[in-house]
Amino acid sequence: MLKLTEVDSFYSDSHILHSVSMNIQEGSFTTILGRNGMGKTTLLKTIMGLTDKIRGRIEIGNKVLTALPTHLRAKSGISYVPQGREIINNFTIRENILMGCYARQDGKKIIPEIVLELFPYLREHLNRRAGLLSGGQQQQLAVARALASKPKVLLLDEPTEGIQPNLVELIEHTLIRLNKEFGITIVLVEQNINFARRASDQFVMMNNGSIAIDGAISELNDDVVHKYMTV
Repeated sequence: MLKLTEVDSFYSDSHILHSVSMNIQEGSFTTILGRNGMGKTTLLKTIMGLTDKIRGRIEIGNKVLTALPTHLRAKSGISYVPQGREIINNFTIRENILMGCYARQDGKKIIPEIVLELFPYLREHLNRRAGLLSGGQQQQLAVARALASKPKVLLLDEPTEGIQPNLVELIEHTLIRLNKEFGITIVLVEQNINFARRASDQFVMMNNGSIAIDGAISELNDDVVHKYMTV
């Protein structure tokens, strides 16, 4: 589904990712782990073409993405929920969601039924201005906007960070449903080890811009966590 081969990524002259290779299977749930500053966010941005320079090869299916601009990567089936959400405060919930439709391959500008089912609050307040939402509601909106493009792969950067506990549980449950029930491939940057173990099929541990270890989630034992995530 999504394959990276010997990928290097740069911000200006700063070399952040070093020879990263990974193979994300269709329908899988992969969690990217590691301490702060180890390259997790840069990995997602590299997949979306949001760094200054990329070397190596990035593919989705049989399509090579490495030289494509971000909007064409999105049209190829990848959606991205960035850290900080980046919703448009002055737009309504409806308008924010419809922004995601510009990456749909069929060109339709409609809110998918999956969004209305998963997020009842958004469904009931479509004309509410997004800037009036709580942090957790804005995170729901960011996920809804990503789903509006009908993605094959959903990239999420710490979607539960800084939101109220009851909505953390909702976001976690929603991501598991999107993967297990709706078949969307998930690549998640997360610090919550317990959630990673509950939700994931596989994990990737980043360390200093490289993959230190990866494998089935059953291999994410306490020794690995202590070595690569304890400060």
